Amino acid sequence: MNRLKEQYKQEITPAMKEKFNYSSVMEVPEIEKVVINMGVGEAVQNSKVLDKAVEELTQITGQKPLVTKAKKSIAGFKVREGMPIGAKVTLRGQRMYDFLDKLIAVSLPRVRDFRGVSKKAFDGRGNYTLGVKEQLIFPEINYDNVDKVRGMDIVIVTSANTDEEARELLTHMGMPFQK
Repeated sequence: MNRLKEQYKQEITPAMKEKFNYSSVMEVPEIEKVVINMGVGEAVQNSKVLDKAVEELTQITGQKPLVTKAKKSIAGFKVREGMPIGAKVTLRGQRMYDFLDKLIAVSLPRVRDFRGVSKKAFDGRGNYTLGVKEQLIFPEINYDNVDKVRGMDIVIVTSANTDEEARELLTHMGMPFQK
């Protein structure tokens, strides 16, 4: 069993239940899924760029990404409806905990000039969004094989009703928020 899931069951659940006065253990918020999205704008001119992004996302998450397509045509960006413009992965269960553990313990501390992640990136419904500027912070990515530095959005979806509950949950899990 994963270290983070174990910690959630043993320590986080009782601590959260006590702090927010939940009547049942089932009320304690948990992480439902993690969605990683990588927008690849250059895929419009060169479709091979997308293959590389898909390959890197697969290495990072251990799961094959879904190729996202444009919903509307935008002439200014030379994008037509249905063109592939990105890739996304939705992680649940074991893989989700493995990814979060790796993100918190290994990847985020590797970011240059890292002072913690923003406390303001909650959406009002208990979900947290985090932008990563480069894929090189993940240990699976070999620096020599990278053709271009790409960023990605990581959305952590929780069952919390408020941002305060979600922040508490993520803080207990070890998410390094700014002081």
